[in-house]
Amino acid sequence: MKDSHDPKGLIREAYRIEGISAQECRTIFLDWALGVPPGMEPRDAVTVLLDRYAGEPADHPMTVTLKDALATQAAPKRRGGRAGRLA
Repeated sequence: MKDSHDPKGLIREAYRIEGISAQECRTIFLDWALGVPPGMEPRDAVTVLLDRYAGEPADHPMTVTLKDALATQAAPKRRGGRAGRLA
C-alpha cells in the first residue's frame, strides 16, 4: 500500500530498527524530506506521521527528530553591505 506521507517507507522502517541512533534518524529524516512530493506541505506530513506513531515511546529518536522538525525557528537576520561588515 502506497503511503502519501511516507512514500518510501523510511519513517516506518526507522521505527522498526532496534537501537537506532538519533544521528541515523536525522539522516533518514533528511532523505524523507528530500522525497516529499511536490505540493505536499512537509510540516503537515510531519504532523500526520507524529499522529500515526503516537504509540511509540516519546523518547524514540525518530519521534524526537519529527518533533524537532516542527519546532519554530527564528528567521535568520541577514545584514549585508556596510551594516554587515561593521557588525
